[in-house]
Amino acid sequence: MFEFLSDSLLVVGRIVTILPLLLFLTLYMGKRAIGELPIFDYLIIITLGAVVGADIADPSIKHLPTAIAIIAIALFQRVITNWKVTNRKVGRLLTFEPTVVIQHGKFLDQNLKNIRYSIDNILQMLREKDVFDISEVETAVIEPNGALSVLKRPEKYPVTIEDMKIVTPTSAIAFPVIVEGTIYSDILRDFKLNQTWLQEQLLKQGVKDRKDVFFASINGDLDLHVSLKDERGVVVPHIKH
Repeated sequence: MFEFLSDSLLVVGRIVTILPLLLFLTLYMGKRAIGELPIFDYLIIITLGAVVGADIADPSIKHLPTAIAIIAIALFQRVITNWKVTNRKVGRLLTFEPTVVIQHGKFLDQNLKNIRYSIDNILQMLREKDVFDISEVETAVIEPNGALSVLKRPEKYPVTIEDMKIVTPTSAIAFPVIVEGTIYSDILRDFKLNQTWLQEQLLKQGVKDRKDVFFASINGDLDLHVSLKDERGVVVPHIKH
């Protein structure tokens, strides 16, 4: 019982001393380390968590070496970060390059596969950017920290429609009807449409086989927007850090 109480007090004491130290060193490492979390900073945070977790959970681990390890990790992160800022080559080696995933309203399926993002991932991230129809997107980029940056088409910039007294009869939201060759029949039924109508619309756009479709969506005006697998003729901008 005495040993249990002693270990418990030791753990509480370590928490009380380690957390202020972590707070100070996190502020020292800078806003970037706790905000964007690029891959290198992510690894630093994981390492700090492992060191602190072991120290708190195991009373047999000596406390002072843990504090020294935390300070050393923070200093190492600061040195590498400064090195990245002054040397672009080093910065590129320690992080991912931005990846274009949508261009001219078309999904770039190979780029999605390369970074292991699904259509659902991108659609969710677009909705978080208040974009509910990919036809509105000029360029969408997955940044090195995993966030999505979106450039809308010029004609889709948010304007003061209410001030201009323009009434939009339908919503700007678009619903997926084909995802990687699979037809979402329930969406078609919601619009009182069928697969025959869908096939006719695909043929009008030069698509003979639905299996060639990577993503297709329909809006309230019954406009079908199609992204093919291996889209050709789409010029992808080279976006660097």
